[in-house]
Amino acid sequence: MSRSPDAATPAELTARIAVTLARVRQAAHVSVGCSSRRPVWSYRRTTLYHYLPCAGAATARRRAPPRPLLICFALVNRPYVLDLQPDRSLIRRLLEAGRSVYLIDWGDPEEGGHTDLAEYVIEHLGGCVRYLCASHDLSAVDLLGVCQGGVLSLCYSALFPARIANLVTLTTPVDFHTEADLLGRWARGLDTELIAALGNMPGELLNGLFLALMPLRLAQQKYVRLLTAGLEQSAIDDFVRMEKWIFDSPPQSAAALAQYVRWFYQENRLLQGTLQLRGQPVRLAAIRQPLLNLYALEDHIVPPAACAALGRHVSSRAYSAHAFATGHIGMYVSQAARTTIPQHISSWLDARRSGASR
Repeated sequence: MSRSPDAATPAELTARIAVTLARVRQAAHVSVGCSSRRPVWSYRRTTLYHYLPCAGAATARRRAPPRPLLICFALVNRPYVLDLQPDRSLIRRLLEAGRSVYLIDWGDPEEGGHTDLAEYVIEHLGGCVRYLCASHDLSAVDLLGVCQGGVLSLCYSALFPARIANLVTLTTPVDFHTEADLLGRWARGLDTELIAALGNMPGELLNGLFLALMPLRLAQQKYVRLLTAGLEQSAIDDFVRMEKWIFDSPPQSAAALAQYVRWFYQENRLLQGTLQLRGQPVRLAAIRQPLLNLYALEDHIVPPAACAALGRHVSSRAYSAHAFATGHIGMYVSQAARTTIPQHISSWLDARRSGASR
């Protein structure tokens, strides 16, 4: 009887692990982020970047230039996961489709942790929108909100609907009290007053929480697979890039984090229609622009039911939702993220292009 290739002897397994560790050391300084960009606007620690067009981008079929597409990423992670490497870059695929792409990089919060959610939505995100409208001579832009950034995008679109022509949400929670929401159940027991009094929250603490949600799959099994699978150097490089992003978590403003936990995870204000920012009601029913809602079926951070609820509460003239058979991070770096998702976004936006302004 022949031995399975995976049934390695202890000596073979030890040698395989040694080779893998050597390849990991070679990949220690692997680069992240691949597309050329330039800063065009800033406010405090937030920077708006414009990604330079790709050579050979699809422009011939367009009768008019598309509206700028502004990407609003989460506060809790660095946005370069959307542009990790040439063959795993949602941003590069959007550029190749001829889109004019801008991205908000929140940076690290100022010392003291006093920046609250209203400032992030109205001054930071709103400032980026106002800059793009002014620089492109438009009344509205297209907005892509990712995860927590999608929640901020929904808040802004509800407050200033005339500024957003088309809205795309990606892995964006709306109902924070769904049955499968492990993170939500954990967050409901947090003391938000204590969080608000701490100053900036170290990113390592939140990262540890995310890993603790599924410790075997996220913190043990993947390393066992890495060490025993006998991967080639290119696969090791890919793994290290992802690890760099996972553990490169920025600190969080205590004021914003406490509000997010209390208002969304604990009180579910966005869904209930009781959220206010600077005294202005934030109601999902005020969102009337076309909306594309994309989410993952195997997401342990933002369960699919938390995203799917969006369609029942907005007043969008054209609402479309699509679920993908992948996990949370898979929406950014999987095969679907490399091809299907950016194609879906770009074709949906093209179908709603009725002119350069609104």
